[in-house]
Amino acid sequence: MKALFLLLAACLYLQGQTQSSISLRKKDRRRDVLIQTNYGDILVRLSDSTPQHRDNFLRLVKSHYYDSILFHRVIKNFMIQAGDPNSKQAAPGTPLGNGGPGYTLPAEFRATLFHKRGALAAARLPDNANPEKASGASQFYIVQGRVFSEGGLDSVETYRLKRKIPAEQRAVYTSIGGTPHLDGNYTVFGEVIKGLDVVEKISVVATSTGPDRDRPREDVRITGTKLVKRKKR
Repeated sequence: MKALFLLLAACLYLQGQTQSSISLRKKDRRRDVLIQTNYGDILVRLSDSTPQHRDNFLRLVKSHYYDSILFHRVIKNFMIQAGDPNSKQAAPGTPLGNGGPGYTLPAEFRATLFHKRGALAAARLPDNANPEKASGASQFYIVQGRVFSEGGLDSVETYRLKRKIPAEQRAVYTSIGGTPHLDGNYTVFGEVIKGLDVVEKISVVATSTGPDRDRPREDVRITGTKLVKRKKR
């Protein structure tokens, strides 16, 4: 058993080393990322304000880490989540969500990056196991969320955030929507610039209520990811 544990630890370490050793060119950081799924394509733009998350995601994409990975957690009016490598060949009914490359990233919270609809953010372990709010290295989610009333945002301020939501963010949450209670708790490092309709389609698929709770009953798979030349918006 000890030998097996040491072998697993070594594999995780080497996997992390392999991804971190993938070189990035300057032009890579000026590329968008195309996430191809069996439901359609999602184009995301990474933020230069979160350089560690940006570079890590780019390296994973260049290493084809996400190819064949499932969106293993889907919650309507909340978000869609992917990035667990254990999902690639997971049998139906298998609980997912604990896999990753074996390292974390320090939180990069930025006031200008918040959980509006279409935000790209990093999943992580809960606070009781992760008080620093460090991000998991590979699992990410895309916000669907919902539109809030002013009163709803007041409640989020009082009972969840314990602070005021800036006026410009309130304007977004009351028009476009999102998940404001996650702000300052999970690192947002990009946004969808094309393909929100695909996010919407994925967000309403039927999901399990069993041990693999929130996993789509029919696989929603990332068929490929690649860097693409950035177009003017």
